[in-house]
Amino acid sequence: MTDTQKPDGRRRVVIENVQPEIESGRFPIKRVVGQHVAVEADAFTDSHDALVCVLRYRHSSESDWHEVSMSPMGNDGNDRWHASFPLSELGQYVYTITAWIDHFFSWQLEFVRRNDAQDITLALKGGAKLVEQAAARASGENQLQLQNFAKELLSVKPDAGSVLARSQTLANLMRQHSDRSLSSDYLHQPSVWSEPAKAQYSTWYEFFPRSCVGDEIEHGNFAECEKRLPYIADMGFDVVYLPPIHPIGLTKRKGSNNTLVANDTDVGSPWAIGAVEGGHKSIHPQLGTLDEFKRLMMKARELGIDIALDIAFQCSPDHPYVSEHPEWFYHRADGSIQNAENPPKKYEDIIPFNFENDAWYELWQELLDVFLFWIRQGIYIFRVDNPHTKPFPFWEWLIGEIKRVHPETIFLAEAFTRPKITYRLAKLGFSQSYSYFIWRNAKSELETYFTELNHTEVREYFRPNLWPNSPDILAEYLQFGGRPAFMLRLVLAATLGANYGIYGPAYELMEVSPRDAGGEEYLNSEKYQVRHWELDRADSLKDFIARVNRIRKESPALQQDHRLQFFDVNNDSLICYAKTTPDNAEIILVVANLDPHHTQSGWVTLPLDRLGLDMDRSYQVQDLLTAARYLWNGARNYVEINPQVAPAQIFKLRRRVRTEHDFDYFL
Repeated sequence: MTDTQKPDGRRRVVIENVQPEIESGRFPIKRVVGQHVAVEADAFTDSHDALVCVLRYRHSSESDWHEVSMSPMGNDGNDRWHASFPLSELGQYVYTITAWIDHFFSWQLEFVRRNDAQDITLALKGGAKLVEQAAARASGENQLQLQNFAKELLSVKPDAGSVLARSQTLANLMRQHSDRSLSSDYLHQPSVWSEPAKAQYSTWYEFFPRSCVGDEIEHGNFAECEKRLPYIADMGFDVVYLPPIHPIGLTKRKGSNNTLVANDTDVGSPWAIGAVEGGHKSIHPQLGTLDEFKRLMMKARELGIDIALDIAFQCSPDHPYVSEHPEWFYHRADGSIQNAENPPKKYEDIIPFNFENDAWYELWQELLDVFLFWIRQGIYIFRVDNPHTKPFPFWEWLIGEIKRVHPETIFLAEAFTRPKITYRLAKLGFSQSYSYFIWRNAKSELETYFTELNHTEVREYFRPNLWPNSPDILAEYLQFGGRPAFMLRLVLAATLGANYGIYGPAYELMEVSPRDAGGEEYLNSEKYQVRHWELDRADSLKDFIARVNRIRKESPALQQDHRLQFFDVNNDSLICYAKTTPDNAEIILVVANLDPHHTQSGWVTLPLDRLGLDMDRSYQVQDLLTAARYLWNGARNYVEINPQVAPAQIFKLRRRVRTEHDFDYFL
């Protein structure tokens, strides 16, 4: 080892166990603009010297660092430090920690224990030397003040010197001009994506534009979609997600119920993208023009709704890419282009991209431009179809390129695949992710899964978006649970997750017929045909959904995930959990009956101390769904839920407060 390779052995501070941090800073954590990032770290040194720790941060567009002093956590000498920094704008921030031994504050700590006059006099001289050194690092008025302090420390008597050594003014000056020449820097610079607020809290509604049919048309269009928007807004949704709106291929087009042979009236699958009219940057001519699509976006935003588009990177055999860039696709042994398949299944109307082709970078650039095209039209929320079937490096590059220029963009990953893959996609930059909620029905399944999502490292990068149904999935629980099952799964999705969505009108109209017995595909699926929906049906759940979404909008506790807590209830058919604001000013408690067929009852036990409630005072729980109010006492209280009336109760806890007029009311 040469002299230039030797570490400076005088740098004695150790910095480790920094949180939050994903894989030693390899991947960014996620927050939304306006929040603070709370950072903790272990920092210590040998002997008893005093440390100074600072948290350093900067936006990726800045060259200069900001600093925040870190404070010890607790008084038990555990060498744990903490601080936070604000996310004042969108984009990526980096942060790190610097710490050093502060010889002046080490001197102060030792000085207060000295009691011998001669010893104190000698120590004052040592302190004066440290102050002189600091004066050399200062300038202007600070330098003059430090020089005067140094002179006083040399000339003052021991008793007066003890007072001077403790001067807060001196301490502040020394902190400003501390000797950082032997500081230690944390080895990594973790980062954080500061994303739009909707990345953390959003309420999605999916529908097929072609099924927005009027009295005189058999294929929907954007003008008819505009008429559907008030209906969606009245239910309280703020994101409308549209399946692909591009031209649909004719070759090998699928018929109704996924039949392999289509007739002349079959409209095909929107995910078989591309025809003579164009591809991923074109609009299906029966839906309308680009200007009409922009008008739809404008009308939606007037109602507080953002349009989200589906981006599916696959093609029909008729897509212009196939003839213009055959090198971008897989080829069979006979030279023909390979369609998608998952043996024994064949998807003859879809052709996948070959990301290992020699022109891979040109393919990457073109797919990036697909996103940029729609961003230029005003779209900033994208649901990405099957991202787990495309290379991880591609997504990391593409999302990074887009967010660098358009940090307002939100990406939802539709990846129903293995856990490690879904987590990797989230680490790579997807703002939200589909989850396994749709298949988690039992109490133990729900508690285990959501504890993993909210109380492990996963919470730093994976934001679940909960969907009780989708065009691909009619869950078995919904098929056999009746109206209570639809109500229950809606409440669970809306309260367990700050982001959730439904595929409608199939959900509010409670579609329950599968195509095949034991399967999860809808009968007469909209993926392959136009559907006519009776939105004004008397049994629709639209009013119930509106009430739940209004509760979400009025309850800050439900607009985040990390403060989810599960509580004990002595009946496995009942589940109980709460979300709170950080100061416990708002407590939303949910008790749900997971059995859609029978009344269930039990005793709920709440940790009153954790919730900031007094064990000796009663408190009120108000069911926000029905406005019913109950007075509870102590930690253990009885609940009974008839699913035919309402399968869940969403309580707001209110504390009893004694006023100066000697009567009680509830906050």
